[in-house]
Amino acid sequence: MERHRQQGMTTVEFAIVANVVIVLMLALMELGRAYFVFAALEEVTRRGARLAAVCPVSDPAIRTAAVFNGPGDNSGSRFIPELTPGNIAVEYLDRNSNLVLDPADPAEFIAIRFVRVRVVGFQHRMLIPFVSGIANLDMPEFSTVLPRESLGVPREGAVTPCG
Repeated sequence: MERHRQQGMTTVEFAIVANVVIVLMLALMELGRAYFVFAALEEVTRRGARLAAVCPVSDPAIRTAAVFNGPGDNSGSRFIPELTPGNIAVEYLDRNSNLVLDPADPAEFIAIRFVRVRVVGFQHRMLIPFVSGIANLDMPEFSTVLPRESLGVPREGAVTPCG
């Protein structure tokens, strides 16, 4: 009689332990995905700064290519769907790291010594079961600064398009 009362106990124990194990596995996978996004955002700033250093000033192709999209594609990135070119800030700096307000102005163009690309206002959407609606992670601001190079002006003086 005692054995008959214990018959479903194994099933109940398995259900409890399996839920805990599955949630832990999903949490580890989400942690890995968050780390991938973190590394990808750092690469986005590096790629954008490299393009900004060699492309014409304020070329929209810089922000688009930085998020790994093709020319004219302003949708979400292929790798991080929530990341759009709107999250990318391209800035030009003088020798004292002050912002050059109008880099297209020839007088201020000469003052550009560095380019800075930042990822701003990006939220990573966590895919955690039962809390997906509230599990958004505000990512820190990523930034890369590189010295200017041609800024789209080759030795001959003609402007070359990027993209």
